Amino acid sequence: MLRLTRDERGASPVFMALLLPVLIGIIGMAVDLGNVYLTHTRLQAATDAAALAGSLELPADPDLNKGLVSAAAGNMLTTNLPGAVLESVAPGAETRSVEVTAKAKAQLMLMGVLGLADPWVRASAAAGFNNLEVVFVLDNTGSMKGAPITAVREATENLVDLILPAGKSVNSKVGLVGFRGKVRLPAGVDGLPAGCRNADGSENTGIHPDFMPLYWALSSTKRNQVDLETCQDIPEVLALTEDRDVILSSLATHTALGNASGTVISEGIKWGRHVLTPEAPFTQGDADPKFRKIMVLLTDGDTEDGKCGGSYAASFDPNNYWTNAYYGMGDKNSHCENGGKLNAAMLSEAQLAKNAGIEIFSIRYGASDSVDVGLMKSVASSKAGTTDHYFDAPSTADLDDVFKQIGRQLGWRLLK
Repeated sequence: MLRLTRDERGASPVFMALLLPVLIGIIGMAVDLGNVYLTHTRLQAATDAAALAGSLELPADPDLNKGLVSAAAGNMLTTNLPGAVLESVAPGAETRSVEVTAKAKAQLMLMGVLGLADPWVRASAAAGFNNLEVVFVLDNTGSMKGAPITAVREATENLVDLILPAGKSVNSKVGLVGFRGKVRLPAGVDGLPAGCRNADGSENTGIHPDFMPLYWALSSTKRNQVDLETCQDIPEVLALTEDRDVILSSLATHTALGNASGTVISEGIKWGRHVLTPEAPFTQGDADPKFRKIMVLLTDGDTEDGKCGGSYAASFDPNNYWTNAYYGMGDKNSHCENGGKLNAAMLSEAQLAKNAGIEIFSIRYGASDSVDVGLMKSVASSKAGTTDHYFDAPSTADLDDVFKQIGRQLGWRLLK
């Protein structure tokens, strides 16, 4: 027994000597695998960021032949992971997208020495302008006629070209909502005849029947200044569609001409939401959460119903404003004063849209006071502490650039 014990004790150092290289190898491989995993994780994050950065340049470099997409992708990659190598930047599988592949070297203790693993790890990512549903909610009031509405149409068309490039199949849709003091619907949407709608969803027929005695009590001179028909020149709401020709034909009807009914921004926002959501009255919106739903709201004016004073104040009642979406349903108590019901409705409708998963980009064209600028900023879906979804466009020359800035943000989307 004593000899056996001594033999066993003598065998222990030998056993440990044989086991130690195995343990070191296991530990080394574990460390190496951990380094490979960590490097790949960091590389994938950097490659995602590179694809997103490259996609932002697609509006200016749609065919990737100007070097703008590649430069942006490369700069973002090495900023996030120094030492990473950009292998390729190419058009993605989907229209208006870019795919980036990159590699980085993992630090290997053992596997590299033994030739058991390639120290280079690789990652790829694609980003672009797909899976979008966008509705343009455009002010068509009389103050927009001429150069302003022309510039808005051109800027909108350019953004449509980015979202739905001619001759290419994409998984995106566009809709249009033109508004004044109300909106106008085509036939077959909500069970009512084609025409304008009141804020409660009822048919707008101009001045409410209860107010007609007030109309007839006006002098003939004043009655001649009141247009009972203020609906037919408002462009019809266009449901979401992939058909570029239909979109551009509808966009051409946004002229800001015809008889006025004031400015009720909340109605534009409300119907923009209805266009984007899959529930009735419009049902073309997709319920799949992969779709990013966007509302681009543009107005040059404050909410206006003739009770705010200034150059658009009404000098007698009833007047054209009394054909808007509130007066039209018999409501004489919702006005445009600061803190009034129409501005409250604007904020309420914007919140309903956001609750439905809709991002709102708001554009304030022309000049305005701080209260109304504040309202447009509140409507926008800006990140906390920023105004990244709110834009000022002081002149017509600024509109196209603002739409391009919005277009860049629409590209900030990973596709795989």
